[in-house]
Amino acid sequence: MGQSESQFTEEELQDYEDLTYFTKKEILYAHQKFKSLAPEKVGHNKNAKLPMTKILLYPQLRVNPFGDRICHIFSSSHDGDCTFEDFLDMMSVFSESAPKPVKAEHAFRIFDFDGDDMLGMTDLKQIIDRLTGTHHLSDNDIQHLIQNILDEADLDDDGALSFAEFELFIEKSQDFAKMFSIRL
Repeated sequence: MGQSESQFTEEELQDYEDLTYFTKKEILYAHQKFKSLAPEKVGHNKNAKLPMTKILLYPQLRVNPFGDRICHIFSSSHDGDCTFEDFLDMMSVFSESAPKPVKAEHAFRIFDFDGDDMLGMTDLKQIIDRLTGTHHLSDNDIQHLIQNILDEADLDDDGALSFAEFELFIEKSQDFAKMFSIRL
């Protein structure tokens, strides 16, 4: 893995491997994918920062109703624009190798639209709206669905889900880890 094959030193690759759920080979592949989103901008600039509009061209993010939220959560500048390290962190968390608790923590942050560390009625409504897309539910159906979620998961009956309640709720889901996986 000499310099001719990679923009990264062996030490940088080792650091990335230590900080992610990827092998060095997967890290280099992730960089190829990142570079393919804007080859003219990334080129030989390993510190390039891509706008969210470019990041959302990544196939799995383009079709994800939470693509913009994902970009905002992983953006080190909190504006949705991503460096390669932001992109690598995102792909690592959504890799099949990432543990379920790590996925749960990030999913909670993605779903917490107002950033109050709770999934309240407004957050749950936005989640449902995004998941149903053009197949809008009636306000009555949305309220009923939210109430079912709260009846099932809101253990302290405060009308919102804390992270602990969310984590317990998704623990029951066999498919959660698969739903929060993105292939490189």
